[in-house]
Amino acid sequence: MERRELLKLIASATGVAMVGMPAFVLGQAPAAQAAAGFTAQDVALLDEIAEAIIPRTDTPGAKDAGVGAFMARFVADCYASEDQDAFRAGLVDLDRRAGGSFLSLPQAGRLQLLTGLDRQAGEQARNAWVAADGSGSGSGVHWFTMVKQLVIFSFFTSEVGATQVLRYEPVPGHYDGDLPYEPGTPAWATR
Repeated sequence: MERRELLKLIASATGVAMVGMPAFVLGQAPAAQAAAGFTAQDVALLDEIAEAIIPRTDTPGAKDAGVGAFMARFVADCYASEDQDAFRAGLVDLDRRAGGSFLSLPQAGRLQLLTGLDRQAGEQARNAWVAADGSGSGSGVHWFTMVKQLVIFSFFTSEVGATQVLRYEPVPGHYDGDLPYEPGTPAWATR
């Protein structure tokens, strides 16, 4: 299974059950709009992290969809304060682990660092505990898990992800206004 196919599967399996998701979000925030507490450098960092997770191939990548700006806006607007603190502390920790700046690492170094964080987040999820070093949120979720959820969510709900990567049908199926009706049959329902 290819990486992009796996991400699509994960996105469809997790749906909207993600940290900080109080309600279903219908659209993306404008890319130029800054989120409270996030600088342009923070958004660039989020874009680079997202691009490492969903890189540009024969289809657009995460940076093409403006994922960093959406992530910043979503964290600022929808996460509880303890989750916001864990998310922001995670970005600081990422730069610390990178020896000062994640953005200054070569691509191979970035992938190695993010792979290690992914393993750490997976281990934390398996053990279901909040790390004593503060790498988890108040809800017990590792900050890198929050990042991955937001990357997948924001990419596949963006116009780029929904129309150029996924198969897009504005209205599923077609309308047939002349269906035969047999008296006494139940009405249609959806689930």
